[in-house]
Amino acid sequence: MERTGGARSPGDSWDLASSVGTTATMVAVARALATAQADPIIADPFAAPLVRAVGIDFFTRLIDGTLDPAVAAEAQAAAGPMTTLMAVRTKFFDDFFTRADAAGIRQHVILAAGLDSRAYRLDWTAGSTVFEIDQPEVIEFKTRTLSELGAHPTADRRTVAVDLRDDWPAALRDNGFDETEPTAWTAEGLLIYLPPDAQDRLFDNITALSAPGSRLATEHNPDGAAALTGPNQTLGRRFADQGLELDFADLIYDGDRNPAGAYLGEHGWQVSERTRAAVFADYGQEFPDSEIAVRMRNSVAIEAIRT
Repeated sequence: MERTGGARSPGDSWDLASSVGTTATMVAVARALATAQADPIIADPFAAPLVRAVGIDFFTRLIDGTLDPAVAAEAQAAAGPMTTLMAVRTKFFDDFFTRADAAGIRQHVILAAGLDSRAYRLDWTAGSTVFEIDQPEVIEFKTRTLSELGAHPTADRRTVAVDLRDDWPAALRDNGFDETEPTAWTAEGLLIYLPPDAQDRLFDNITALSAPGSRLATEHNPDGAAALTGPNQTLGRRFADQGLELDFADLIYDGDRNPAGAYLGEHGWQVSERTRAAVFADYGQEFPDSEIAVRMRNSVAIEAIRT
C-alpha cells in the first residue's frame, strides 16, 4: 500500500504522499484534469508532471487516463465534480493575486503552498516577490521537481520551509519579508486542517504582519468538517482497493471554530464574502449536482482588505 493514510498528531509532519500532503496532491490532480478539459477555466501546465513525480499510482493513472476500464467510469464520476470544484477555487485565488498585482502589491504569501505553481505560471509584475510556506519536505520536493522540469519562476520566489504551527512569522521575516509593505495573502484549502484555536492564531499573525492595504483571500465552510469528510470518505472507500487509502476524518480538525470572515472583520479587516455557488455563477459555471459537491455549496469565499 502506498503512503496515503496517517492520523494527525501534535508536531506531525508529512510529505506529498502521506497524511495531509496527500490532499495537496489530490488538489493537483484536479487541476491537471481541469487543465486538460476542452474549454478550461484554468491553465496549470505543472500540475500533471508534479502529480506524476509524487508517485501515487492511482493518481498518476487517473490523470493519464490509464485506469482499468472496470474502475475508470466510477473514478471519472467521482473525480468530475471535485475537478470542477477545484478548478473554480483555483480560478478564484488566481484572480485574487492578479487583482492584487494590478493594484500595485508586490509582496505575496502563499500559506501551505503544497503543489501550488502560481509563482511559476502567473504573469507577475517585475519586482514581485512570492513567498511559499510549507513543510520542509514539501518545499524541497516541489523546488527540485520543477527545476528538473526546466521551469523558472515568473517572480522572485522565496521558500519558507516551516510548519505553520511553529514560529512561521519569524521564518518569513528571515527570508526577507517586509511587514511595512502591503501584502497579498492566501490561505487556500487550509483552515480545516488547523485546530480551531490555531486558525485564530494564524489570522492574528497575518494581521500583525499586514500593513494597511494588505489583502487576504481564504474560505470558510459553515457546515464544518462534515461537509468535507462525508463526500471525501465516500471517495476514499470507493478506491481503497486501488491503493488510495485515505481517511479524511483523521486528517482534519473538527470542533467549533470562529467564522473566518467575522473574525477578520473584528480584527481590522474589511471583508466581503460569496458562497461557492455564487462564485460558480460569477464564472459562468454550473454548480455540480453530486454528493461530493452538494455539501460544499454553502462554503464561503472570502476576500479582505486591511484597513
